[in-house]
Amino acid sequence: MAERRPKHQGLERVLGTGALFSTAYGNVGSSIYYALGLVAIYALGMTPVVFLISGLIFAATAATYAEATAMYPEAGGSSSFARHAFNEFWSFFAAWGQMLNYIITVSISAFFVPHYLGVFWEPLRHSPGDVIGGIVIVALLAAVNVIGVREAAGLNVFLAFADFLTQVVLVIVGCVLVLSPSTLVHNIHLGTAPTIGNFLIAIPVGMVAYTGIETVSNLAEEARDFGRTIPRSIGGVVVAVAVIYAFLPVVALSAMPVVHGHTALAGQYSGDPVLGVVKNLHLGALQGPAEVYVGILAATILFIATNAGLIGVSRLTYSMGQHRQLPERLRQLHPRFRTPYIAILVFGAVACLTILPGQARFLGTVYAFGAMLSFTIAHIAVVGLRVKQPEHERPYRGPGTLRIRGYELPAFAVFGGLGTGIAWVVVTVLNFTTLVAGVVWLAIGIATYVGYRRRLGLTLTQTAKVVLPKPVVEHEVEYESILVAFEDGYYSPQAVSTAAKLAAARRRGIHVLVTITVPTSAPLDAAMPKEEQRAQEVIDSARVRGGRRVTGHWEKVRPGEAGRRIVDEARAIKARAIVMPLQRRQNAFPVFNRTLETLAA
Repeated sequence: MAERRPKHQGLERVLGTGALFSTAYGNVGSSIYYALGLVAIYALGMTPVVFLISGLIFAATAATYAEATAMYPEAGGSSSFARHAFNEFWSFFAAWGQMLNYIITVSISAFFVPHYLGVFWEPLRHSPGDVIGGIVIVALLAAVNVIGVREAAGLNVFLAFADFLTQVVLVIVGCVLVLSPSTLVHNIHLGTAPTIGNFLIAIPVGMVAYTGIETVSNLAEEARDFGRTIPRSIGGVVVAVAVIYAFLPVVALSAMPVVHGHTALAGQYSGDPVLGVVKNLHLGALQGPAEVYVGILAATILFIATNAGLIGVSRLTYSMGQHRQLPERLRQLHPRFRTPYIAILVFGAVACLTILPGQARFLGTVYAFGAMLSFTIAHIAVVGLRVKQPEHERPYRGPGTLRIRGYELPAFAVFGGLGTGIAWVVVTVLNFTTLVAGVVWLAIGIATYVGYRRRLGLTLTQTAKVVLPKPVVEHEVEYESILVAFEDGYYSPQAVSTAAKLAAARRRGIHVLVTITVPTSAPLDAAMPKEEQRAQEVIDSARVRGGRRVTGHWEKVRPGEAGRRIVDEARAIKARAIVMPLQRRQNAFPVFNRTLETLAA
């Protein structure tokens, strides 16, 4: 008999560098489709400089997330960092800032989808078409996430690749056809167009270009070899994004120069800036097809980014509920679909409300408010961890060290914290509407947190996590057993009988693995009592039929990952054979599903 390896008792780690990179770039890269126009509204000819400055701040922020996430590979991002460095209140404060980021990501992505679809129907490019279209998209995706329709992971990877390749081609073609250094110099009239105030506001607004850096952190619990894959994937995103944002703005302003304090990039094409770039490249016979292609690709990418924002909202709400930061009701799962439907509906409705005014500037500055607040706390937390936990293992350490009073402080976090902190002050002080919206958001969050914690009899700073049921795992599993695999509570006595015959012939044990599919919109460790009870019943039934040598456990997996998990389990116990039943559809013959196709491969 051999002791089961403990790794299978935790969350399943299946995501490598490529999967993490494509997921993050799919979110970060999507923001170019609106960030370019938003920044140009404020910065005009200084737009390339703004992206350079915000890019340096982003690189420092990425290093902070890489070090802290590799140190604590758990979902939560800046909220998790603050919990380890300080206490639960600051963890909530960071999480509430993240929540605002996700909501604005949903609303701003959905708001710009109709603008790019305007290549087919002009009324979608302006109000009320863009407002109505954006709200319809959010409502549709909220319903989809409540039902828990599976994400097409392969499609997301393909679109991320197509998106990056398209942007690279635009940069290359633009540099060849329209790039003009003299035009870029003549575009700059700092002090008048733009004013110093608008230039300063443009820097935090430029950070909207880096929407999605939290994605890798929130997938940390599902990352394979996290000490290497997380830093590599974040580094890859930084390099890829830096290339695009270093060149696309100069191409755009060469094609649409600033004339008398105005540019089409900040006016006619502020709602679809990348489409504006294509329209002004003068591609001849390829002009029409290129516009249609970019319009469809941009709308699709932004649609997926909207969905990713809703998934982020649902996961963050569930995590905050687990740590007693938000009322239990908000993280409640749907009795049938097992998704956090209340959180999806509530915050989806908030996203719709932010779309109603139809003001892209407002969305950009409010995003900057939440992002700069969350990023600043993340930087401070990493500095605090270097001071409080200098001996803690750090699989990855960011570049640069400052030695102050015997402490080795991370230079990247100090620089990044100063950058995001000053940017937060700027966007708050210089924009009254953002100040009001931000203060109201923080006041609602703090009031909810304080009231809820007091009702539970908890202090504001203590960590009190909800205890979730753990899988029932048989620790004594015989190596070279016969592995019997069932999905989502489906049970076949014939499969167990077949396994028993094979085991008897070879005098082997039988191990039963039941996989439970968790919707993408819920955390992998979400409580699913009915499914967990059903899985345990399957194991018990297998024991009755197979005898005393049957062991078993259940595990949670993402949609489409059951096959890979079964293969990993078979390798871990050196299984002699895998037995899995063909599931029947009603009034139909047995069919191969994706899991069986994976096993067959």
